[in-house]
Amino acid sequence: MASIIKHIVYPTKSVSHKKLSEAFAGKWVVVTGATSGIGEALTLRIIDAKANLFLIARNEEKLQLLCDKARDNGCEARYKAIDLRQREELDAWCETLRDELPSVSFLFCNAGKSIKRSISSSLDRMHDYDRTMDLNYRSMVALSLALMPSMRENSGHIIYTSSVSSRYPFTPGWSAYHASKCAANVWCRTARRERKKRGVKVQVAYMPLVHTPMSDVNETYKKLPAYSADEAACILLKLAMSNKFRYKPWWAL
Repeated sequence: MASIIKHIVYPTKSVSHKKLSEAFAGKWVVVTGATSGIGEALTLRIIDAKANLFLIARNEEKLQLLCDKARDNGCEARYKAIDLRQREELDAWCETLRDELPSVSFLFCNAGKSIKRSISSSLDRMHDYDRTMDLNYRSMVALSLALMPSMRENSGHIIYTSSVSSRYPFTPGWSAYHASKCAANVWCRTARRERKKRGVKVQVAYMPLVHTPMSDVNETYKKLPAYSADEAACILLKLAMSNKFRYKPWWAL
């Protein structure tokens, strides 16, 4: 029954290997949050399409395994093991990133942090807001700015994985999360206006619930119908191959 409900509420289709290959083969694709959940599923799809990958995450062992898999499939592959919440390290790396990646066609900003904690429980936890904003918003902007020149040369795409919950009245307990996602949404809408005439497309996926190691920590969410990580990855890929600014579920505002 849950499977039936899921496909009524969240109808989605896969994306053909032929179309993926036509769009991604031989191009450089950057994926953040590449070792888990949607990011890992996205990486595996892109490897199958024979794209060249630059993978970003904290888990260096998993990054190495994914890059080995990509090279075995005939792709070029590099990685950076970094905690995107660490501002000084991220900023220093971004200074060298333009030289390290002179050609980028797609930047998938998928790394994210989910946190549920009431404001009254956060009075001495300002670091919760800092870390959530740094990962969900600031790191996306920092990487986008660093890679903008190379994406401009390649008519590149910036694809940000947002949340459909940011389009609805906000639920108590999610102030840090929603604030970070809304900040990123507004940046993307502004960047879309500014960059459209300069050859860079900015796109946002207002993703509904997806079963990943991050979301399934919440026992309530774990029991709800949701996309699989691979289904969500296909949504991101189809958005990247389109001229649309956004993806949102058919039932969303």
